[in-house]
Amino acid sequence: MRLSIYSGIEDGGLKMKKLIFVVALGLAACGSNVRETPILPEFISTPSGFIDPSYPTAQANLQSASQVSGGIEVRIEKAWMEGKNLNANVCFTLPDAADWSIYAARLDYGGIVQQEYGTTLLSIQDSTSDKPGLRCDMLTFVIQPDADLSSATIVIESIAATPREGEYCSIYMPKIQQAVLDRGIGIVLECVEDNGVLTMRITSYPPELSLEQAEEIVYSEEFFTVKGPWSFPFDLSQ
Repeated sequence: MRLSIYSGIEDGGLKMKKLIFVVALGLAACGSNVRETPILPEFISTPSGFIDPSYPTAQANLQSASQVSGGIEVRIEKAWMEGKNLNANVCFTLPDAADWSIYAARLDYGGIVQQEYGTTLLSIQDSTSDKPGLRCDMLTFVIQPDADLSSATIVIESIAATPREGEYCSIYMPKIQQAVLDRGIGIVLECVEDNGVLTMRITSYPPELSLEQAEEIVYSEEFFTVKGPWSFPFDLSQ
């Protein structure tokens, strides 16, 4: 998986994140072989700030409001500039019942790639028998009010879910087991009770693999991350 470490940035009350570095690590469930679990971005609350009333407020013209990639539909309900904040209301379908959120996003404009952003949860709809669940967030980038956004793009690079206690057995193990079987890899998983909690463990693996190699397959980030990208070009002339 990827372990992402972020630093908090304060700007006008916005909760920001900044990517510092990324290290390849393994993800593991509770059990005898303890491994690190994925860490998703954390946002730091900051006091509200002053926005000069002379800063512009304008709505963007989106070329495409909806895209599908990896079986996930992402759409932007609206995007607008308000003071120093470029905001976009982003909704995406949920792959399952895990706690999915935007994992990586960026703003491309005028030769600049901005990966610092904040998110505000707007709503979550549970899945029904005929449609998947839906999560909506307000995505915010802080930029200069005179930035050239006449040809810009918001890119949602990936969504991810941090496994919570018990979810390896209820959500992750079935799809991990099916994936390794489909690939002809003889890894067998089982949920066992440990101090009253069901935990996922590898009970057998092919002789040509070491336990560490088997764990790298089972705890790959592919099982908790869906990668896009979902790209939304827009024009916001000021």
